[in-house]
Amino acid sequence: MSTKLLVLICSNRPGALGPSIGQWLVDTITPRAAELGAEIVAVPLDLPFLDEEEHPSTGIYRHEHTRRWSETVAGADGFITVTPEYNHGMPATLKNALDHLSREWAWKPMGFVSYGHTSAGTRAVQHAKQVVTTLRLVPLGATAAIRIGDETRPDGAALGMLDELVRLSHALRPMRERAGAAPAPVPGSYARRLTPDDAPQVTVLQRCCWVEEAIRNDTLEHPALHESIEDVRGWLADHEVTGVWRDGRLLGMVRAHADGADWHIGRLGVLPDVRGHGLGRWLLRTAEAAASPDIRRLVLFTGAASDANIGLYRSCGYEIANRTDGVVRLVKPTPAGLAATV
Repeated sequence: MSTKLLVLICSNRPGALGPSIGQWLVDTITPRAAELGAEIVAVPLDLPFLDEEEHPSTGIYRHEHTRRWSETVAGADGFITVTPEYNHGMPATLKNALDHLSREWAWKPMGFVSYGHTSAGTRAVQHAKQVVTTLRLVPLGATAAIRIGDETRPDGAALGMLDELVRLSHALRPMRERAGAAPAPVPGSYARRLTPDDAPQVTVLQRCCWVEEAIRNDTLEHPALHESIEDVRGWLADHEVTGVWRDGRLLGMVRAHADGADWHIGRLGVLPDVRGHGLGRWLLRTAEAAASPDIRRLVLFTGAASDANIGLYRSCGYEIANRTDGVVRLVKPTPAGLAATV
């Protein structure tokens, strides 16, 4: 999954060193970022002084520049701040940029490149850390400090900071996702739509779930046991797929797609160690709710010997339509389908 990292250039006054140090940083870390699957974007901080009437926690922004800044920060996975030290503290540009927003910052890592004279800007970093933690940003331990007048730049420190930033960004991703996601039945879990970037986790889940089905139905011919990651990536792009996550682990999923007036639901799987919490039933209802109003029939397939699956589907209103080559097809009319038969 691609990681987007913003390099925040805090000082842009006439003659400021910030832009040149920011350019050095971008040039230094971009090759390594590409290896790590990360995108580096430099962003000068040029916001007007905070002029919103509502508190940032409301997310209500009257001014276009605040809405643009909100979109920029919300779309990032982490930050590197290039900051000078002004009077033993961070510059007003950085404090102002932080104060403009609230939830957009949460659960994202922030690294610091500082510059100055005697302290090389380190007191600005300590000042900034007091503020960023209040916003639930996570400051890195690794930093890069530049003393004005030094002829060399700390390339090694910058690269080490990038490595830590990317690792922490990945580790915090479940926290970011959970903050705005729908809750799910398993304690501490949340649901979101799956994308092609989730193909590796989906592949693992399928192997865990469908081995049991293969044994129960005495066949290894189920596609879920043989699909490559690229195969899975392909259908994730074409289907409506919901996954339930906890702490970065995919616990269960279901996919669905339309075929004429039918809504086909499949690949309903839950990891063995989290069964018994109603997750399978919840995923089934979620897939059903995603059908458009003009769908007339919900359709499911399962193995003829999969008694637990058949029992679940029948308890949810599905009826067996036919059995063919060891496979059972179950159907359930929708309100549109029932109306058409009246």
